[in-house]
Amino acid sequence: MESCTIEWRHLEVEGETCDRCAETGQAIGELVHRLQAECRAKGVEILFRETRLAAPEIGQLNLILLNGVPLESLLLRSTVSESSCCSCSELTGQEECCRTIIRDGRVYEAIPKEWLREVICRVARCC
Repeated sequence: MESCTIEWRHLEVEGETCDRCAETGQAIGELVHRLQAECRAKGVEILFRETRLAAPEIGQLNLILLNGVPLESLLLRSTVSESSCCSCSELTGQEECCRTIIRDGRVYEAIPKEWLREVICRVARCC
């Protein structure tokens, strides 16, 4: 059976994460659960790994890797940027900036479920 490993990196401070990461996490959780059943029937195992990061690793927040490759490298017409994040700033007690993705000229703070499905399906070749 082939496999596709999805790793999601996010900030966690005393059990809390930022709003952006929480929104992305909810999208990943729903999608991974659905794709695990859908892809298993086609001989592909969808594996999920959640990596909790501390404040010093803030540059990797809300990073999704598919088989070790950053999502934005696999997502057509997208680039990585960053913007001020009030939620992370509250968690760390200092001014913080978080990753964003720019796609087709629009800035996204959380990663939409549709993008995740698009890239996972392309990488896993199961949906």
